[in-house]
Amino acid sequence: MEEWVISPSLRKHCESVAASMRYMANKCNDDVEMWVVNGLLHDFDYERYPTLEEHPFKGSEHLKQIGIDEKIIRAIMSHGNHTGVVRESLMEKALFACDELSGFVGACVLVRPDKDVNNLEASSVKKKLKDKAFARQVSREDIKQGAEELDVELDELISDVIKAQQAATI
Repeated sequence: MEEWVISPSLRKHCESVAASMRYMANKCNDDVEMWVVNGLLHDFDYERYPTLEEHPFKGSEHLKQIGIDEKIIRAIMSHGNHTGVVRESLMEKALFACDELSGFVGACVLVRPDKDVNNLEASSVKKKLKDKAFARQVSREDIKQGAEELDVELDELISDVIKAQQAATI
């Protein structure tokens, strides 16, 4: 990721998703390292290949060439609905669910007076989700779909992502 991602905001996003994936892997009692790597790498090619025709296809080709585990590549390919790769594993579903929501939670923190994730409540995030003008680039439909695919209530997913971001700041 550090080799390909120059933008501080994209690095922060990848690290935020990795923190959410760490939390979710622990909650699911699964391979934490693999889930974290997924979070870190899911958008690593976005600056070089920002179009839907290229991202994450080009990056996944590179990952195959350097020998990255096929489970990671498949999860990266499934994190966008436009790729046609159906999410099957829990890790794939978690990556999709955590991607947009991690970014949205980060945006919610930035508009708080104290800018402290430790004081952020799930109810505040839900309220901001209803404001279509706030962080308009974030797909509310993807966030809702992510919770559904994980078979968790949206409130629980929001709380989990907030807890993940809080743990990452410790």
